[in-house]
Amino acid sequence: MTDATTETNAAPPPAPPPADLAELGARLVEDVARLDSELGEVDLLIAQAKTEAARHETRRIAAADNVAALAREGDPVKSLEASTQLINLTKRAALMESQVDVLEGKRRALARHRETIAAYAEVIGTMDPATPVAAALVQGVTKPAAKRAAVDGELMPPAVSKLVLSAQEDLRREIARAMHDGPAQSLTNIVLQAQIVERLVTKDPAMAQSEVRQLVAMVQQTLDATKTFIFDVRPMVLDDLGLVPTLRRAARERGQRAGVVVEFESLGQDRRLSMDLESGLFRMLDEALVAYLDRSPDQLSLRVDWTPERVEARVIAARNPRAGGAEPAADAVPADGKDLPPALAAMMEDRRADARDAAEAARKEAIVAMPPTIWREIQNRAATIGVGVELLAEGAELHLVAEAPADAEG
Repeated sequence: MTDATTETNAAPPPAPPPADLAELGARLVEDVARLDSELGEVDLLIAQAKTEAARHETRRIAAADNVAALAREGDPVKSLEASTQLINLTKRAALMESQVDVLEGKRRALARHRETIAAYAEVIGTMDPATPVAAALVQGVTKPAAKRAAVDGELMPPAVSKLVLSAQEDLRREIARAMHDGPAQSLTNIVLQAQIVERLVTKDPAMAQSEVRQLVAMVQQTLDATKTFIFDVRPMVLDDLGLVPTLRRAARERGQRAGVVVEFESLGQDRRLSMDLESGLFRMLDEALVAYLDRSPDQLSLRVDWTPERVEARVIAARNPRAGGAEPAADAVPADGKDLPPALAAMMEDRRADARDAAEAARKEAIVAMPPTIWREIQNRAATIGVGVELLAEGAELHLVAEAPADAEG
């Protein structure tokens, strides 16, 4: 009986390799259909998770209002119960939001896999169905895979491969450091704060109420920091909605953190671009925003212009001129200077020179120049994806131009 049960639960034997391209194409079509079905299931799960997340967020907001109302009434017991409920609802809301993010990430991965399988099925469909698979491999059906291997590093020159691997390690190191110093440290503090609340619940409910409020604030702050970290690593809204909504959010949130209002404007009919172009444009413009905000400008604007053939973007930073010297009026001194004593004429000329120097210093101080290191990074990224880039106004204006015909959008 045990042997029979084991055989029943064992995985089915792998299918034999296809004999010809007709059979291989049929299997690929079946895989595409199966992936379509899985994508439909994931879409359903995402919709359910979003509904559940919205419900938890509504309950969390109501619980927060209840805590605030009880705090005004001054009932420590009821306030403690309401605060505990608020903590649980906050945790559930954060969990549901993370579940939505995970499901959306899985959907994107499945969609990319599905597109790859469909592309191979389309290529095989154009060939002779009777061609044996082994012969097709020799004739070059797998050339795209060979190209990908070259890109991935298998056929790369050693120097280029070393550079790519070094960049990957640097990126992993930065992510690990950011996680350790940010969310991981905050979660440790939350655990310690929760332990303090647990000890005070039975000993001093009134003091526990204050500690609970602090714990709720820490949880909310950590949730916000985690969302910011995810946005900095790879904003998922870029994959879901495109360039303009992502830039609008980046301008708003980065401006709020820096205390500077970033004016954002998108003119023309925006559209989806290829993944590489969207990611590259966002990274360059986002790096420019961060670099300019670090220089404490008074005004910062981001404008994106869309035409049927291209997309053009400008980031302009400025600082209000500080009070400076003003040149004496021209009519304050006779034009020929004959009526002035030499000493007074020399003094007036010195004053003019000082005023010109002060005006030039104020003008230079009002310039918010992009740091050279950031400018080099933007130039390198622009060259990689074929985007025109220039730095204007003595470094205070970044101008990007990308060829993006409407009929070639990704």
